Amino acid sequence: RGQAAESGGGLVQAGESLKLSCRVTGMSFGDRALAWFRQGSDEEREAVSCIGWRGNVQYTEDSVKGRFTISKDNTEKMVFLQMENLKVEDTAKYYCAVLAGGSCSQPRTVDVWGQGTQVTVSS
Repeated sequence: RGQAAESGGGLVQAGESLKLSCRVTGMSFGDRALAWFRQGSDEEREAVSCIGWRGNVQYTEDSVKGRFTISKDNTEKMVFLQMENLKVEDTAKYYCAVLAGGSCSQPRTVDVWGQGTQVTVSS
């Protein structure tokens, strides 16, 4: 069974940057869409950004447009989320997800979730 493992979270101040990484093992990668989700305290999990199997970014949540960039490396089987100009409201646990298909179209069925990495942004 495939697995996904995130890294790169931490505590930063507002305005700073972080880069999250996720390594996928034990499953196909190049033919899958990949996504980052996040879940804040007392909030539902929401999609942040999604990249299709061809490497085209197909979805970015409105509040992070212009600040967050998703990318992937098929050779290393890794997906990244570069986060710039972080805001307090970006505080959440961030999850890497490997989707069942190659597209980010809804319903974005997730095959594998990572365990999450905490991002905390202080003012």
